[in-house]
Amino acid sequence: MSPLARIRAIAPPSAVAAGLIAVTVGVTSAAAIVFTAARAAGADAREVSSWMLALGVGIAVTCAGLSLRYKAPIVTSWSTPGAALLATSLSGVSMEKAVGAFVFSAVLIMVSGLTGWFARIMDRIPVPMASALLGGVLLEFGTGLFSQMGGSFAIAFPVFVLYLFARRLLPRYAVLIALGGGVVASVLTGGWHVERVRLSLAQPVFTAPEFDWKVLVSVGVPLFVVTMASQNLPGVAVLRGSGYEVPVSPVLTWTGAVQAVLAPFGAFGINLAAMTAAICTGDGAHPDRQRRYLAAVWAGVFYLCVGLLGATVASLLTAMPHALFLAVAGVGMLATIEAALASALSDPKSREAAVVTFLATASGVTLLGIGSAFWGLLAGVLTSVITSLGRRRRAPAPEPASAPAPQPVTAASRTPERTSV
Repeated sequence: MSPLARIRAIAPPSAVAAGLIAVTVGVTSAAAIVFTAARAAGADAREVSSWMLALGVGIAVTCAGLSLRYKAPIVTSWSTPGAALLATSLSGVSMEKAVGAFVFSAVLIMVSGLTGWFARIMDRIPVPMASALLGGVLLEFGTGLFSQMGGSFAIAFPVFVLYLFARRLLPRYAVLIALGGGVVASVLTGGWHVERVRLSLAQPVFTAPEFDWKVLVSVGVPLFVVTMASQNLPGVAVLRGSGYEVPVSPVLTWTGAVQAVLAPFGAFGINLAAMTAAICTGDGAHPDRQRRYLAAVWAGVFYLCVGLLGATVASLLTAMPHALFLAVAGVGMLATIEAALASALSDPKSREAAVVTFLATASGVTLLGIGSAFWGLLAGVLTSVITSLGRRRRAPAPEPASAPAPQPVTAASRTPERTSV
């Protein structure tokens, strides 16, 4: 194999582009919340960059390591709902006690993986319902592509048109071509603010954890519940909806373990990704689904870069037009949303429950601090249980078997039976 062929095997352009887009979308949609959460805990500039470093390293290790281990596109991320929870609950909490809550949440995730209870719950979720959950989670990104055409038509429309032409002519590079066109369009329209970019490397800052039972109950437990219900649950649904049967328990155990190790440096939550993972599990990542794990590996590489350049990333986010990322994310999700909806509606018996799951998840409702993915699944299960009871009640009773017609008596029938010994 030539060096060029070896490079293409390790770094297919479509897989590298999918990994880059997944990280870009994940960072742009949640980095600001992470910074807000760190500030709520009283973190200074060095500690904020340490949080980004710890999260970047942890996600890189789990993304690349788990994807290589199971040969599946296992994308991890920080807990965006968890960061939002911390932004409102860490006020007045010292950094030491906050770190203690991070460690406690990580231990609970490890326990859920070691005991296997979460995997047993996921095994009982039908594939159409999991696909509907995936479609509901991704709907916001799909509609974001078209909602941006109102205020940023010069950026969103070229991305959409280039994607359509590329899907017909060069399907392997459709998203990459759309991204390139969006970058050119945003530059021409003056959407970039390069003067805001500042280059600097992040440095780790260790904080010894302090365990206060009040903080563990008020912060650690809710952080665990939100992470499992709003991140890990739809993350597993993304993998299974895309046809990847990955063992859930070992994956959770490893994400919890890595979080526990890096928590003193600011890793408040490392979990399975949901929306960004779909970018790496779709056809755009690689035509061969057995090779799409490379997209997740490259996502890990880019997350490592994000961690090392934590402060730089923050300034870069303010320099790039937000419409560009929403548009690229939208075209990157189209094929995955199509497949999810087709699978969700494939079985007439579970179609109603799948539609309820899709609508409730897409609604974005949040109750008790838990996101719509959990409530959408709960609504779908409730619908499935009630409708199945109705079907059983309406099922007609089986007809009684008719008595066999009497057989004529023959000489052979009068022959005495042999006695078995």
